[in-house]
Amino acid sequence: MNDDVSSQPLSYEEAKAMAQNADPNVRAALAARADLSPELLYFLAEDNAPEVRRAIAENHATPELAQVILAKDADEEVRTNLAERVALVAPGLTADEKDRVRKASYETLEILARDQMTRVREILSETLKDVADAPPEVIRTLAFDEELVVAGPVLEFSPVLTDEDLLEIIASGPMQGGVGAIARRDSVSEVVSDAVAETDDIEAIADLLSNDSAQIREETLDNLIDRAPEHDLWHAPLAKRPKISAGAASRMAQFMADNLLEVLSERQDLDAETLEAVKSVVHSRIDGETEGQDKGPLVFEDADYAQASMDYLKQDPPIAVTQRLLQAGKLDFNVITKALQASDYAFVLAAIVVLSDQSVPVVKRMLSSLEAKGVAALCWKSGFSANLSVQIQQRMARIPPTEVLGPKEANRYPLTDDEMTWQLEYYNKLVGRT
Repeated sequence: MNDDVSSQPLSYEEAKAMAQNADPNVRAALAARADLSPELLYFLAEDNAPEVRRAIAENHATPELAQVILAKDADEEVRTNLAERVALVAPGLTADEKDRVRKASYETLEILARDQMTRVREILSETLKDVADAPPEVIRTLAFDEELVVAGPVLEFSPVLTDEDLLEIIASGPMQGGVGAIARRDSVSEVVSDAVAETDDIEAIADLLSNDSAQIREETLDNLIDRAPEHDLWHAPLAKRPKISAGAASRMAQFMADNLLEVLSERQDLDAETLEAVKSVVHSRIDGETEGQDKGPLVFEDADYAQASMDYLKQDPPIAVTQRLLQAGKLDFNVITKALQASDYAFVLAAIVVLSDQSVPVVKRMLSSLEAKGVAALCWKSGFSANLSVQIQQRMARIPPTEVLGPKEANRYPLTDDEMTWQLEYYNKLVGRT
């Protein structure tokens, strides 16, 4: 059906005849029209051809009762199209509304929130994640989902979830990454911070410490500092926490790597006496002398390999293993992400070497540089997404949270290709001179 015909008004009898046409293309073109009567749209919602039902799912004129039928459709694309459209009109819906239309839309959302296909639920979650008056029961269903791509967006952003909801989710032991999504929420309350801190989720606690808007009780922070010597991932965010006590600063100075000691000693929120105490600890560690001696201005070692917390840089990376995986077509995003989540940083380093075609010394130098631009360039050269680059900056390169280079829109790197190429050339020249 050409555009001229599709744009012309149709009588009811003409539309009815087209709805019964043997050609599915004719019926699909009809299903896309916004001027069809509700009964014809409802009729086409049960058409044998999936392309017709897909068009009905996308049509804003489709009656709500037909949406309930489409939400159970066998065709994944039909349900996906429906999820993208229906979620946009979700605000304001509640379970006990009496209006027939709203109740039908609510039922549609509940069905889609339990869809067997992850992609359908993911679309619903992404659409509803920041909607303040989205249906609470639907949001809870998505928040308890077993797939992080579904639960993650609402766990991190949905204003509908209450502290009670979040505490219940944490207590239930959600999927890997679920507690971390909660820890990254804007303005995490003290009670939720306590619950996150009580878990054994090292990455989630690092996310909590990196979240400047999270409210963390002093007692909770003290307990985390007691545990921190065993968890390198916490050191950078601890050094950058907005408020820390004098005692906390002095205790942190006992175990932090040299680059973070410099960050700690330059904080503006500590009084002169506390700063002096921190510097005394630092001098004692660096110079091997007794605490309290005045050694003048602090001098920190080069970041290269001086970071005792980055032990993976001292290992021989499994280059041969990653080369075999690459040749077999198995060195993909999932493998690298799982290794990163498991803190197998030597494997990720080897993957970067193979994928970026950079030498081991160059890769190690860039990862230990504390320069976000260099690490981002290395990830870009490896073909990683900008989001994955953020994780590598935080976990492997120990970039302070406020200096991490996050992605622009559509997961794009914040640097130009020329800027990242320059970074790679610079570090290759730097290593070549040493």
